[in-house]
Amino acid sequence: MSDPDLAGALALAEYAPGEAAVLSDAERWPTIDREGSARLSRWRSHPDAPHWTHATGDRLTAEQVERVRRPLATAGWLDEHLAAARRTLRYRGMPAGAALEDHPTISRSDLVEDLAAFVPLDADLSRMLHGTSSGSTGAALLIPDDVEEVARGFHLLLSLAERAGATVVAVGERMALVNLVFQRQAFTYASVISSFAHRAMARLNLHPSAWPAPAARTRFLADADPQILSGHPTSLAELLDAGLDDVLHPAVVFSGAMALSAPLRARLEAALACPVIDVYGLHETRPIAARTDDGPFRILDRRVHVEVLDPRRDVAVPPGAMGEIVVTAGENPLLPLVRYRTGDHGRLVTFPDGTRGIADLEGRDNTRFRGADGTLVPCVEVTQQLQSHGAEGWSIEQDSDGEVSATIVAGDLDAIRLALHALLGQPLTVRQVARPIDLGEGKPRRYRSAVPD
Repeated sequence: MSDPDLAGALALAEYAPGEAAVLSDAERWPTIDREGSARLSRWRSHPDAPHWTHATGDRLTAEQVERVRRPLATAGWLDEHLAAARRTLRYRGMPAGAALEDHPTISRSDLVEDLAAFVPLDADLSRMLHGTSSGSTGAALLIPDDVEEVARGFHLLLSLAERAGATVVAVGERMALVNLVFQRQAFTYASVISSFAHRAMARLNLHPSAWPAPAARTRFLADADPQILSGHPTSLAELLDAGLDDVLHPAVVFSGAMALSAPLRARLEAALACPVIDVYGLHETRPIAARTDDGPFRILDRRVHVEVLDPRRDVAVPPGAMGEIVVTAGENPLLPLVRYRTGDHGRLVTFPDGTRGIADLEGRDNTRFRGADGTLVPCVEVTQQLQSHGAEGWSIEQDSDGEVSATIVAGDLDAIRLALHALLGQPLTVRQVARPIDLGEGKPRRYRSAVPD
């Protein structure tokens, strides 16, 4: 970008290198050994390493390392979960015998308005991390993450991989996991997994601006050759489009955050010769369901309960009918969600083995806009800019000629207009409305693009 004023308009402080680095390595990895420290140092200082922006570790003690390797028990979990919810300010008035259906539904706006009301009063906050969720319905949200629950997520991936016929083992110096994003600005870091023999993992941004030289990205990935690749459809498509699959040999690929199309799944399976597992979930709820083909998502055997309700009332739809997906999530002890409306829609179905699933899932779309120079800009970059300037809801459309029309709720209108112009470089119209409902029916955040992708 040649105009420095426009480049500055896109800067986001939270992605400044080291902006949130406050712990020592000994605090990040209490059990790290000499080999793990050497492994971490190697990847941090790799000659082709990207521009690392953060440093983060799992903070697990030796006792926690053992616990996170096993899934939480599911017998009787729902009663325990509702009891935990009653220890929050939000549900302190609910009687002890209240059934799940007696609890009103909640939505992301409830968490944005008063997140602390959903944290148990007896929660162990010494175990808390915080993660940012851009969500699909507006304002960004800081979520209290539990260190054990976050670390247990890696072992969920291992179990899903094993069920799909993939083998992932802690041997040699291959990276265990690489999480891929493709954004102009993103959190990136190298780390080690304490509960997996301190094998290395990394969060990498495939955007060319994140690397010291064009060929560095290829060389680094070839050296890392991760056993597990995870990302969203935008970053996984970039992996293929850039020819990076030629240097990778993953045992399994995980896709999440956005809808994975059947054609992209087929491309990934053909190029990488391994299972591709599509995971449905939200940061707030954690993984809910997964699939290894283009059929219904199979609800995971963990502390998660799924209902499909009328979008406007707390009433279940008829069996097999479309409705809003509502989740009760008990994996994160710091945020025991009860009947959380996801904003996504689908049908509940039953597999031949009795497992429940979600069919015809209508979630967040993988929308990309075309910039004036022909580059494709993923909607996550638009989200970052809108939220950084205070927008609470929006609808962004691009017509077949490239012209962009944006309607926003709240926020700094002039700053948003400048940011969208800097990001897309296309003819642009931005207008502001008073309330999310003024955007029309459906989710407050919507993206549509008519240009060829």
